[in-house]
Amino acid sequence: MSAGSVLGNGRHWEDTDPMDIITVGVDGSMGAASALEFAVEEAQRRDGTVRVVCVWEPPLLVKPEVVENPGVFSIQVEQAEAIVAEAVARARELRPDTSCEGEVLGGDPGKVLVEDGHNVSLIVVGRRGQRGLVGLILGSVSRYVADNAPCPVTIVPPRARA
Repeated sequence: MSAGSVLGNGRHWEDTDPMDIITVGVDGSMGAASALEFAVEEAQRRDGTVRVVCVWEPPLLVKPEVVENPGVFSIQVEQAEAIVAEAVARARELRPDTSCEGEVLGGDPGKVLVEDGHNVSLIVVGRRGQRGLVGLILGSVSRYVADNAPCPVTIVPPRARA
């Protein structure tokens, strides 16, 4: 899915007032699922748009020219695309009348979400995600986003599954 994706209501997200857009970071975790549910409900209240973003992260010890080579990380990109597709489908299942689109981006998840914060009214993230070493209370991405985002941030704890 790309930045030119058409929203559920026929608009493109670039044509939407940034104050109507809520970005939710997803990674396939339970925390991200809870964040998605919160973002969809909040967008419904605001009559806004949900922008589902999954950021795939290249390994740290890879040369920049390798990262820029298309296809090198096709498995990671395909996994991220699947996560976004599932999240967008879930959002539309929860609230079919709420605009929703998805995008896969590459880079450091925290930095990418913070940069995205310049174009949206709210960033929503789960308290913890799929990353290996996480903080005691907050995950490293959620902590970074909360500390650095230029817009409000909501950090959503995972909901208990019955």
